Amino acid sequence: MTTENKIERREKILKGLEKAYEKMLEFKRKNNSEIVIIRENKIVKIKP
Repeated sequence: MTTENKIERREKILKGLEKAYEKMLEFKRKNNSEIVIIRENKIVKIKP
């Protein structure tokens, strides 16, 4: 696998992750549910 292929595949994966994150936020807003994240080594729930 060449470096061009690796870079292209990496970019596609990152775009897919960004799209999935946007869909998750949209879903959480629609259902008025919380997002669970880790902040300063503590589990925190926040409203989107």
